[in-house]
Amino acid sequence: MSEGLSGVEALLEEARLTASMPSPAERRRLREAASLSRAQVAAAVGVGRSTIANWEEGTSDPQPPARLEYLRLLKGLGEIYPAQIAAAAGTPPEPTPAAFVPAPETLRGNDGLAVHGPPGPCLRCGVVTTYQSTDGRPLHVGGFCQPTTQAAGSPTPTVAEPVSPPPAPVSPTPVPMAARPERRARSAARAQEETTGLISRAVHEELERAGGDVDVALKALIKRAIPDVMALFGETRATGRYDYTAYPALPDILKKPSKKDPDQIWEARPRFHHPDYSLRAPGDIKVTALDVNAAYLSALKCWLPIGKLEHSTGSAGVEPKRSGVHLITPAPWEHPHLPDPIGDRDEPGALWVTNATLRLLQRLSGPKYGLIDAPVIHESWTSGATENFLDALRKTLTAARETALVEDDSLTLEYIKAMYSKFISTMGESIHNREMVRPDWMHIIHSQAYANLWGKAYKAHQAGLEIISMMGTDELHVTGDWRQVFPEGRGVSQMKIKHSEAKASGEYTIGKAAR
Repeated sequence: MSEGLSGVEALLEEARLTASMPSPAERRRLREAASLSRAQVAAAVGVGRSTIANWEEGTSDPQPPARLEYLRLLKGLGEIYPAQIAAAAGTPPEPTPAAFVPAPETLRGNDGLAVHGPPGPCLRCGVVTTYQSTDGRPLHVGGFCQPTTQAAGSPTPTVAEPVSPPPAPVSPTPVPMAARPERRARSAARAQEETTGLISRAVHEELERAGGDVDVALKALIKRAIPDVMALFGETRATGRYDYTAYPALPDILKKPSKKDPDQIWEARPRFHHPDYSLRAPGDIKVTALDVNAAYLSALKCWLPIGKLEHSTGSAGVEPKRSGVHLITPAPWEHPHLPDPIGDRDEPGALWVTNATLRLLQRLSGPKYGLIDAPVIHESWTSGATENFLDALRKTLTAARETALVEDDSLTLEYIKAMYSKFISTMGESIHNREMVRPDWMHIIHSQAYANLWGKAYKAHQAGLEIISMMGTDELHVTGDWRQVFPEGRGVSQMKIKHSEAKASGEYTIGKAAR
């Protein structure tokens, strides 16, 4: 029941609002007119971001209990941003593309390259471009027109007339990947092909804007990586099975006491060096520094809590299909030839860890490994979880990365790396990403990357290699024939020799440490 209204009055209000329910396209127009993100609307009405996306695209209709609050919001926005104001003022609607018909070709010089001209709105999509058609009008090269949407039933826009060049050059603002206007049931392969196409489209778009200058295009792609990856995330969530909470109430342990200070979660960052070996000692023991490819991309496959975190004590909240953060006291690690799975700590005792770290410790204490006693669990903040929440995004980025590797496309590789790394790093309290605040996810993904690296170290040890050092999420130094253990290459399931500015080669020699 709504506050201040009787049950009958609330039902009547909802009936009146439902009778004037805006179309899906109008729902989206109202939200965008108010510069509200889907996550903000979702948090206000008490649903998930993907639910708002479905309401705006017509794949589902608003349902109680959130429907009344959503209708009230739409009514209020409609009063502030009525649809007829733009037409009455003589302001044309936002440019939308006409159906594709044969159009003038792009003007090209003797070298075959597109010719620049005065900037103006493209005659196909309306977005500013400096390239020209053969009849002198602004026209994007080939298929580089911006993706835009057109409301159902709206008239087809006319082709833009040539405009007078402005007094100074215009620098177009990068347009983030637009969400699809229709979300229908589609095969996983088709969906992945479409979303992967968004990545290549963005790269071509910035290359065109930069006139083929790869360095300039890369700076622009990195700048737009966050809104682009969030749009890509929304695309991969179109057919997702799970709704999620983008702005849950967070326990104090996940809140930063200040901008400079971290929260209380320990991510188990390794900084391991084998005590029996030393760079300073003379010797001829050959060591190879290995690099794990796309460590954070692989770590998107992890158990993430999808709802509001709930508190529990003891082991009550520790279940296979729950995830979150846990206060534990780990058992001592007594294997100096292997990295401590809890990382290198300065102080002993209880600490808050993520579910990824706890699962690793529990596996290592089980009968298969038997390396450590089970940790003592004091309390937890958890919710229902799934291991596949980010799997569609991971697969899309991985597929695009593999294509870029085959084509030796370093620009696309760097763009993809910027997308997944920034996606993870801005999940917490970041001013650069307002669409979600999930520091628990950020910590869990980081910890999963460290847990994955520990698994590779153990595999190498079991194969007879000596682990000399292990650092961060992607650096593993070993002795012996590592190619018999790991496939070599740049794929996500492969390893390569790590090169750095300090060492031209990833191979060096060490000696036995003095005792």
